[in-house]
Amino acid sequence: MLPVFSTSQEKITGMIMEANEKNEPIGLAGANVYWLGTSIGVVTDIDGNFSISYSEEYTKLVISYIGFKTDTLTVTKPKTVHHWLQPTDNLDEVTITSRKQATAKSYMQASNVFTVSSDELLKAACCNLSESFETNPSIDVNFADAITGTRQIKMLGLTSPYILIATENIPSIRGASQAFGLSFIPGTWVSSIQITKGAGSVVNGYESIAGQINAELVKPTTDNTLFVNLFGNVAGRFELNTHINTKVSDRWSTGLYLHGNAHNEKHDVNNDNFMDMPMYNQINMMNRWQYTDTEKGFVSFINLKFLNDEKQTGQLDFNPNTDKLTTNSWGSEIDTKRYEISGKFGYVNPEIPYQSLGVQTAFSNHKQVSYFGLNQYDITQNSLYANAIYNSIISDSRHKIKTGVSYTYDHYDEFVNTMSYERTEYSVGAFFEYNYDNLDRLNLTAGVRVDNHNLLGAFVTPRLHARYTPWEKSALRASIGRGKRSANIFAENQKIFSTSRVINIIDSSGSVYGLDPEVAWNYGVSFLQGFNLFKRKADITLDYYKTDFENQVVVDFENPQEVSFYNLDGKSYANSLQLEFNYNVFQYFDLRMAYKYYDVQTQYNSDKLEKPLVPKHRLFANASYEIYEKEGAGQWKFDVTYNWLGEQRFSSTASNPLQYQLAAYTPTLATLNAQVTKVFSPKFEVYLGGENITNVRQNNPVLGADNPFGSNFDTTFVYGPVFGSNYYAGLRFKIK
Repeated sequence: MLPVFSTSQEKITGMIMEANEKNEPIGLAGANVYWLGTSIGVVTDIDGNFSISYSEEYTKLVISYIGFKTDTLTVTKPKTVHHWLQPTDNLDEVTITSRKQATAKSYMQASNVFTVSSDELLKAACCNLSESFETNPSIDVNFADAITGTRQIKMLGLTSPYILIATENIPSIRGASQAFGLSFIPGTWVSSIQITKGAGSVVNGYESIAGQINAELVKPTTDNTLFVNLFGNVAGRFELNTHINTKVSDRWSTGLYLHGNAHNEKHDVNNDNFMDMPMYNQINMMNRWQYTDTEKGFVSFINLKFLNDEKQTGQLDFNPNTDKLTTNSWGSEIDTKRYEISGKFGYVNPEIPYQSLGVQTAFSNHKQVSYFGLNQYDITQNSLYANAIYNSIISDSRHKIKTGVSYTYDHYDEFVNTMSYERTEYSVGAFFEYNYDNLDRLNLTAGVRVDNHNLLGAFVTPRLHARYTPWEKSALRASIGRGKRSANIFAENQKIFSTSRVINIIDSSGSVYGLDPEVAWNYGVSFLQGFNLFKRKADITLDYYKTDFENQVVVDFENPQEVSFYNLDGKSYANSLQLEFNYNVFQYFDLRMAYKYYDVQTQYNSDKLEKPLVPKHRLFANASYEIYEKEGAGQWKFDVTYNWLGEQRFSSTASNPLQYQLAAYTPTLATLNAQVTKVFSPKFEVYLGGENITNVRQNNPVLGADNPFGSNFDTTFVYGPVFGSNYYAGLRFKIK
């Protein structure tokens, strides 16, 4: 119906020209034409022509152009307007000053999205993407197990497989990279992170259930010519990041990004004969090319990446040369090699700026060879991704559309102890997304995609986001969306190999490992209100989201001797409530506080139970302060983050011998992180920080550590820090 409606609208058409002695029709391209007191407007094309919708309540048509006097015309009926603008003799200088927000929330977008800038990432020891959320209350970060040092994130009470994690809007942390992939993106490579709660956009795929996280990488044309970051901590972890960017020609720029980290010391603070953190070495390289032709409207990025990551963990006396896959000593090695090539190609029509075309492509080869005690796990994944997106408008800029097609291909080859699993997945999809935005009260985004998958069949994924502004500095949002995905049960749950549990796959009729795909609906409402408190800026946000699973692959740890995978038979849901308060207490001092409540429950074969190791209650506080020794030059930066976690349910250990039984719930815990940065000049700064400076440690994180080859060995009961307090220092050097 929309095209019919748009063509029936009455319009004002015409041409805006530069005044001259002969009144020659010299069109002004890019002149603004809009109705006074509204957000309805257009921009003239390259010849100065325009067309704008007309309604009886519109009477004053404003025409403006930089360097020319602004004119206001009285218009009472649809007609053709030819108007000459007079050049102005001089322009008054206007200076606008604003303090950049480290984390910015939008009052205008339909989706509940906020942007984390590089300034926010520098508030903590952000060595890789998994460590980029320590100062963010919307993302929960914890260790997946007691030995690999892997950090897992959660959003809305659900783990990262239910979050679509992308790099520059190309899905990247999925499949084989799900367990360790967040640690494969260095923090210094990230310029900003966009976090979307609830159902994401249909443009990026059908797998998003709890939300989307997109990491934008630094660009050769805007990054420093030279950047060096050195990092070290008292535990013996060292990192080096180097960026080298150069302009090759007027349109081509390139950047070489090098990352290396190493930790080769053994630590056992709790004296259980197991290393508290793994030893590892990682080499990570990226060569990034950027092509920009603003005159013709072309921009392109080409990325070449290589990663080599090696980890060793286990007992202190484990020697891989003599003890690998033996009962001499329990140990583990995880070796990963990854190759990636990706490209983004964009075109914006210079004559019609609202028309654009983008193409995204990516290929990756991911190979992991690993063993955990006597368990072996190898996986190779080859992936191909392609997405073409067309942007335009219907009638005027209030009605925007995105449409396109996408293709994904994944080939998995897995070896689990004595079993081999091989499969190929591919899908072809098409999507359409409509956005209505009057820039005043209402912003609505409705999208739908249709995909045909060789294993999951044909299915539809709808998404809807709406924002309504009831009064000034407010945003009331609602969203609903459906997501579907195939669960990679071994790659996503590699912690199961660091146990003595027997692995059972109970169902056999499904298309992936004998299991059916996961399907869920996500519903959410959010209210954001900005206001002044004691003449200082503040805002408060209240979110509520509910995720209902139509089907889920249940990972059942309730029998301490087994881990079982089976299709959901009953209800599974995740309810999330968050209250967040941000306040600029005084100049350069910001305070952020949040409370979060989770209710995450799943129907297991034994009973309907709370999801293990998910705290119902969480408190968060972050304070940041800057001291300026001279106007415009930041000299000192202070940041403190506090986290309090309520009790969390342990999966059952009731059938274990008494010495290997745990309480039903964990104790509560609180951690405190802090960092101080000294900025000597725009080129050089140093930082010093501490993690878990109150030295909170979990007692006995490795169950059955005295007999790692016995039936009660388990490293998955981790609810808090294992190592204790840790202190670090670093420096940053940059040349513009």
